[in-house]
Amino acid sequence: MSDEEKAEIAKHQVSSSLNETDPDAKYGGRESRMALERKLLWKIDTRMSILVIIYILNYVDRNNAAAARLRGFETDLHLQGQEFATLLSILYVGYIIMQIPSNMFLNYIGKPSLYLPFCMMIWGFVGALLTRFFLGFVEAAFFPGSLFLISKWYKREEVGRRTAILYCGNLISNAFGSLIASGILSGMQGTLGHAAWRWLFFIEGALTVFVAICAIFILPDFPATTTWLSPLERELAMQRMQEDVGVGDQGETEVGGQVYGMRMALTDWKVWWMSLAMTAQVIALSFNQYFPTLAATLGFNDTVTLLLCAPPFVFSALAAFYWSRHSDHTKERFWHIASSFALGIVGFIIAIATLNTAARYVSLFLMAQSYAGFVVVYAWISNSFPRPPSKRAVALAFMNAFSQLGNIAGSYIFPTMWGPTYRNSYAICIACAGLGIIMCWVFKIGLMRLNDELEREEKEKGITVKGFRYIV
Repeated sequence: MSDEEKAEIAKHQVSSSLNETDPDAKYGGRESRMALERKLLWKIDTRMSILVIIYILNYVDRNNAAAARLRGFETDLHLQGQEFATLLSILYVGYIIMQIPSNMFLNYIGKPSLYLPFCMMIWGFVGALLTRFFLGFVEAAFFPGSLFLISKWYKREEVGRRTAILYCGNLISNAFGSLIASGILSGMQGTLGHAAWRWLFFIEGALTVFVAICAIFILPDFPATTTWLSPLERELAMQRMQEDVGVGDQGETEVGGQVYGMRMALTDWKVWWMSLAMTAQVIALSFNQYFPTLAATLGFNDTVTLLLCAPPFVFSALAAFYWSRHSDHTKERFWHIASSFALGIVGFIIAIATLNTAARYVSLFLMAQSYAGFVVVYAWISNSFPRPPSKRAVALAFMNAFSQLGNIAGSYIFPTMWGPTYRNSYAICIACAGLGIIMCWVFKIGLMRLNDELEREEKEKGITVKGFRYIV
């Protein structure tokens, strides 16, 4: 935390302790405030739920190339050698480039209900008609923008569960995307003279555009700009965020605009450290891009292979939701992350050690549940950059964008020549998962030291209100 941030937070903690003797009086007392808060959260949760549907479609669109690979995609496009891997990785070039500008723009305009669905409509068209390179440009807005939107509405102990619910859209898409792809690929071959894999792109793209139009009327904006809340609900939404960190989330900590927020983010060691840690973790999770290929090594036909892809990711979604909720409840992040990735390492070792069909299928479950730990990572980084919003917008976008370098590298670590065992690929995943655990441990130690510094400064300045503390 920089000196400017600590000074701003300390100043507002003092003013809050002096001026707000009964912050609940305006709501009619503590019980009335709690009832209003439950109503507010229900409203926001209900509308935010469409993000899950969008994320499902986002990953269905993104991963349809992996399913199409089983039904002539490479042959029809005359792809050879590493060209399919390049096709997968090229999406992340645009995805990386656009995330920081996108989140800065979102923070500036304050209208996620228009911006995110508009980008979604474009990727629906682009995914079906143009190239994965341009698909990455418009997809860049969604996930970091969604993380930022969640951080504007929910307190730190509420972020993990909501992030998990959002990320479950990714995991569910891996499960049911394969089922949808199986139905389209098995039943649409030759329809209107098109190959089945082309229909996969057409149908999923059209569905994406339809949901995007609906999202315009459902998604909330930011607390200060959302019009369908009552004035009292809007005030409570902003007060909740102020109480959570000790300073408000609107203009109170913004002193230099969007560029200043970017400078603060890019000079914070925590941003760079977690960017590298997440890159290692993303490489460890790169099996996701080749999941149908890995499932095919079990020896079943194409349709059964796609069906077998579903259960591991259903299990992963359930594990992510439970583990993130438990992390919120205990207000602990590191051990939840480390234990999940450790189980993933066990899965990689099993896949290396045996050719037994049942054991290898169990290993796919253990690999897939690694996403439970990765979801907690996203909650952790959202917690670790509270103010100002312009800094948080850039920090979240930068870390997510930088980590996508892992997807580019991961696109090349499952070459066909390493199959069907893919021992070398799994060894790389083990090394990267281990590195990610170690780097998260160092991050935890760093945050603990920052908490100690904050406590010492509060004692020196005579601040009696318990202020912001990093969750470790």
